Amino acid sequence: MNNKTILVVAAIIVVLGAGYALAGSGHFWNLMGSYGNGNSMMGSYGNGNGMMGSYGNGNGMMGEVNGFEGEGMCGVASPETGTNAAPITINEARTSVEKYLAGTGNTDLEIAEVLQFEKNYYAGIKEKSTGKYAFELLVNKNTGAVYPEMGPNMMWNAKYGHMSNTGAIDTVTEEQALKVAQEYLDKNKPGSKVNSADTFYGYYTMEVTENNTITGMLSVNSNTGAVWYHTWHGAFEKLLEVN
Repeated sequence: MNNKTILVVAAIIVVLGAGYALAGSGHFWNLMGSYGNGNSMMGSYGNGNGMMGSYGNGNGMMGEVNGFEGEGMCGVASPETGTNAAPITINEARTSVEKYLAGTGNTDLEIAEVLQFEKNYYAGIKEKSTGKYAFELLVNKNTGAVYPEMGPNMMWNAKYGHMSNTGAIDTVTEEQALKVAQEYLDKNKPGSKVNSADTFYGYYTMEVTENNTITGMLSVNSNTGAVWYHTWHGAFEKLLEVN
């Protein structure tokens, strides 16, 4: 065994030894995930932080599930483009989304609504043939750039998202989803309400209101009933109903 090999083996032993030592003290950073309390690179099932996200309470790079105040690395949807950049109007945001949809080549898609928030524009996209919501888009307020919304739109969408064709069967009705969402708000944001839901493939998205004014949005998984609050919008400013 040459000197280089010996050094590599020694380094591995030191790292493993440190890991076991930290694990014994309760602070070992789990590389693949955490079922209980703690941090992980891939995610956390219980309380704690994860690079990819958190199923219980905590923060993650992709956002937060079943928590309210946490932020993810994708929490700010509109990148900085300069303090002097003039924001686009809600109608210009609609035009940007229409161009985006035209670029997909799918003529069955149309805009249902555009919401103006402090940090971005939000657009709900519907299928003309079914009337069902297809996916959700965000528009950068300064550049007009259009991109898929993070969170449920990517991770729960059973037709257009990363988890498409999983074979998951909807077991949560809209009525049940509204009840779950309201219970979540009663606990985490008293005084807020949800009254109706937009049905997507794999989940529902709802507008959160307070004193009949939109204050935010959340989604409920139609298979598990998990709640995902949209922390990346900021304050609501204006609504443009299209279809």
